[in-house]
Amino acid sequence: MSDAETPLPQPLLEDEELDLLDDFLDSERVDADALDLIGAHGFLVALAVAPRDTPASAWVAELFHGEPAFADDAERETILGLLERLRHNAIEVLETGGLPELPFELELGDNTPEETPIGDWCAGFMEGVFLDEAAWFADDEEAAATLLLPFMLLSGLFEDEPDMAELAGDATRLEGLVTQLPELVLDLYLHYRVPPETPKPKPRRKQPAGRGKGKR
Repeated sequence: MSDAETPLPQPLLEDEELDLLDDFLDSERVDADALDLIGAHGFLVALAVAPRDTPASAWVAELFHGEPAFADDAERETILGLLERLRHNAIEVLETGGLPELPFELELGDNTPEETPIGDWCAGFMEGVFLDEAAWFADDEEAAATLLLPFMLLSGLFEDEPDMAELAGDATRLEGLVTQLPELVLDLYLHYRVPPETPKPKPRRKQPAGRGKGKR
């Protein structure tokens, strides 16, 4: 796909809505181990990509590491509604072949991924994968592992594994993966949504004359 054909990434929430989520997730009413805005964004995009739905009760508990101290039912409805909209909007964008806009600049500079929002977002994405890991790898484990490798590398969660450490040391490779992140998300979504092509049935060969039923 040429640059002219590449669709522009689409925002999943308005800036004001992201700011509202950011303030809440950064507040003392949320568990210290809960995902921040960047991690939650990656987490919910992963849920949009996931091969099967996870009940809201499960992913909300995982995202917040428990129940936040909401001020009242109205605030609870607002915050959970924004999170669900982020997930749903990602599904809508990907379903039409669009690219999700990510809440950070797609460049590492001189930093390692773990030192940037890129690493936080990919770590959040992988948290979404871990939530239902069996489903992600059920049908084609090798293909899934290949498609998830960029997210694993950029997350910094696997830096202790020798093979991953070697790949993570290639700064040029990492920079290339960062610029492709929106396209890589779409590739993963299509992997789970577009069925593989089935071979066309071969026409049956005609029997030679004189060899039909009842003929010698």
